[in-house]
Amino acid sequence: MNQRIYDTQTQALGDFAPLVPGEVSLYVCGPTVQSAPHAGHLRSALVYDQFRSWFEATGLRVTLVRNVTDIDDKTLAGATPDEPWWALAYRVEREFNAAYSALGIRPPTYEPRATGSIPEMQELISLLIERGHAYAAVDESGDVWFDTGSWPSYGELTHQRPEDMAEGEAPSRGKRSAADFALWKGQKPGEPDSAAWSSPWGSGRPGWHIECSAMSTKYLGPTFDIHGGGRDLRFPHHENELAQSRAAGLEFARTWVHNGLVSVAGQKMSKSIGNTVSAVDLLTAARPIVVRYFLGSAHYRSTIEIGENSLDEAAASFSRIEAFLERAERAELLASVVEEAPPGLANLPEAFIAAMNDDFAVPQAIAALHEAITAGNQAFDTGASDAAARAAREVTAMLDILGINPRAEQWSGGADATGETALTALVDALLTERTQARGAKDFARADQIRDTLAAAGVQIEDSPNGSFWTLEKA
Repeated sequence: MNQRIYDTQTQALGDFAPLVPGEVSLYVCGPTVQSAPHAGHLRSALVYDQFRSWFEATGLRVTLVRNVTDIDDKTLAGATPDEPWWALAYRVEREFNAAYSALGIRPPTYEPRATGSIPEMQELISLLIERGHAYAAVDESGDVWFDTGSWPSYGELTHQRPEDMAEGEAPSRGKRSAADFALWKGQKPGEPDSAAWSSPWGSGRPGWHIECSAMSTKYLGPTFDIHGGGRDLRFPHHENELAQSRAAGLEFARTWVHNGLVSVAGQKMSKSIGNTVSAVDLLTAARPIVVRYFLGSAHYRSTIEIGENSLDEAAASFSRIEAFLERAERAELLASVVEEAPPGLANLPEAFIAAMNDDFAVPQAIAALHEAITAGNQAFDTGASDAAARAAREVTAMLDILGINPRAEQWSGGADATGETALTALVDALLTERTQARGAKDFARADQIRDTLAAAGVQIEDSPNGSFWTLEKA
């Protein structure tokens, strides 16, 4: 069976054939590092980590690029005299990397920061102006806008009409149409000089959408296989990326993939309604390998629901996997499994292969995993050693691809130790931010951080020598 993937643009499943035989080029929109990571960020990164593992298992060489948006309106707004925007961005970026590491999400092949590709962005903007698809504002603001009216295909990704897709407010600062979007933002009064770069249109910084067009093609070329990201990025971000890239003469992404979001108690997770589940929340509530099992268990295009008992149920299910591994280990089967395992797909059940080839149907793949565990336990019960060994090989191979083999190198030191390290990094970063907020007399933000940590079971003790934290005992 060929690999099939659902393409957002065609709204259909299709056979996937890499642009370059034997290789896959994949660009994923990474975080805007202006606040701490939450469950949605982790779910998205995990989805594409699963993609990568499966592609590699089938023998493909994967180049995965995941960017970091390290300058943004919210990043500038969150800066303080004691923590400039670039320091805030770096601190939050470290929080993201700690959370990714805790869940066994491998670093991408390349992880460019937006501020590292300003020349490429300016070059792309100049090309769009030259081609008649962008214009510099005439009001001396320094802004440059993409002219959506100049591109008849605008709306082709999300199948919307241009008149229904106005991204921002009514025309202002030299913007001709409400549907036009910023390619370059002129420096505004009060914005620091460190957040502005010289350009042919005046001092300023890039718009959000142009960043990813420039970075993806810088590292993957003018045409690449897959562009991924969360469902919430389809519009305006990815729609605008596609328009400006095609208008510049780039073929750009051949397949568009979007992962589902996270909901809590039936509502989309959102800061505006206060139901965000942070990385600290998750790493405090369960072992990170169990969190990975839970977040990675749903089909990537579906919404995953975090309920009151979700992690407990995931832990119970995962304990069945660990019990089988322990049984195989006692029978001295696991060592031989590792030593004798052939490369590629040889140890995988057909049901698992079929599921992963069918648009990465992880729920069906996990069903095949548990079926193999059932068969293995039955083989142990009846003394069928060959069947038990075969089941142990299959289970280990499936766990390795899903990234949830507790005996794999990525979990060395134990899942608990891995999670403890990441939790320490995340909480220490939040305590640093709290100390800075108190120093700046931003007591509302300091109290908010304290309350967030307390809700996650992290107790803070302030002393003359600094702030210390402990986990609330169950």
